[in-house]
Amino acid sequence: MANHASALKRMRQNEKRHLRNMSYRSKVKTAIKKYLLSLVEKSEGASGLLSEAASLLHKGVSKGIFHKNTAARTIARLSSKLKVA
Repeated sequence: MANHASALKRMRQNEKRHLRNMSYRSKVKTAIKKYLLSLVEKSEGASGLLSEAASLLHKGVSKGIFHKNTAARTIARLSSKLKVA
């Protein structure tokens, strides 16, 4: 357990950031799952769901939640699935 006030504050900040990041990651995963499910069902709105998921990933990069190459790789893989379907 930390003894210094600054270390205690850092722990509180890390906990808040951790919760925020996990919430955002969950939102991104849900968007990706919706997109992949629409591909399986061959529904019309797949490209719209892809752009929504890509937008969330890009925003996550700007917030520091995802690395830019991770987001780019994920978007590339998702868009290649759209071309195949």
